[in-house]
Amino acid sequence: MLRSNAEDLVRKTMARFVDTVLIPKAQEIDQKGEFPREIFMEMAGMGVFGIRYPKNRGGSGGNTTLYCIICEELARGLMSAAASTAMQCLMGTNFLFHFGNEEMHREFFLPAMRGEKIACFCLTEPEAGGDLGSVSTLATRTSDGYVINGLKTWVTDGPVASFYTILCQTDPAKKLRGLNFFFVPRDTPGVSVSKPFDLLGTRTTPICELSLTDVRIPAHYMLCEEGRGTDSLLGILSEIRTMTAALGVGLVRAALHDCIQYAHERVAFGKPIGSYQLIQAKVAELAVDLEAAKLLTYRATHLIDEKISCLPQASMAKYFATEAACKAGDYATRIFGAYGFSMEYTAQRYYRDNRFLLYGGGTHEVLLPNIARWVGL
Repeated sequence: MLRSNAEDLVRKTMARFVDTVLIPKAQEIDQKGEFPREIFMEMAGMGVFGIRYPKNRGGSGGNTTLYCIICEELARGLMSAAASTAMQCLMGTNFLFHFGNEEMHREFFLPAMRGEKIACFCLTEPEAGGDLGSVSTLATRTSDGYVINGLKTWVTDGPVASFYTILCQTDPAKKLRGLNFFFVPRDTPGVSVSKPFDLLGTRTTPICELSLTDVRIPAHYMLCEEGRGTDSLLGILSEIRTMTAALGVGLVRAALHDCIQYAHERVAFGKPIGSYQLIQAKVAELAVDLEAAKLLTYRATHLIDEKISCLPQASMAKYFATEAACKAGDYATRIFGAYGFSMEYTAQRYYRDNRFLLYGGGTHEVLLPNIARWVGL
């Protein structure tokens, strides 16, 4: 697959940042379990958050391929940093960019591009994940706007967010055709954020519940064409799944690198463990998985950039790359032996962080039947 000069430049720039800034601090950041605001602002200063948006709106004028390269490189250093960046670049700001008015852009979108405000996307509910028709957060029309009541959960970056893009039902009788996205600033009366969940992995990406009680917003805070919330979400679903695949690629790269290094250094029975066939087999499997995951992922990004419909290809990339990341975390803990069980080594972090990838953009239990249908079953 041919690469452009822009792709090479973005990858080199992000790789330098990851190698010199993120990786040296990754273990400490993860152990503290606090949102890395300093790192977040450094990335903002590099123009990372605006990579998908035009230059006249505070962006960098890039595309989905460049966005996924950034996500991949960050995931190689620390999955939490990649997850928060993915939220800021795509889900948290996309609808505000397309449907927000000039005042909303000035007060919220442009500061988000500068890292001054943190964006958030609220889709999931306690009884509604992949089943969007079960969304029950209700936005009731009033004379001058909407009143929102409901509960969202698994809200990524919710505890530190400045504003939320929230999927709500406006007409339960219409099911999917009654869904719409709404913009809600954090300081709106009736917005309540729970304490962060205690998570297995991605521990510096705070996730919470968001309660909305009689939250009043103006009518122009609807961030889609009325009744087109589902269509608007489907419009970026390929990008979400491809981005998640890129995160998986980054984790596989990191785990493979550390496994190779450890296999050279660790000696057993008088030889480096990398000279034993069972270790070689695991490393070789991860290497093959990595190449396949990259090809699937960047085939999908280039289709998106060419504006070619590619939800099946994006779904396949998401499935394969994130399953590969789970295998990479597992193999790392095995190759590292007992040290894979130690919090002082990276293997355990790869093992914990990979689970995050299984849920975003659709669980594999949802993806696989869809893929089967797309190929003719």
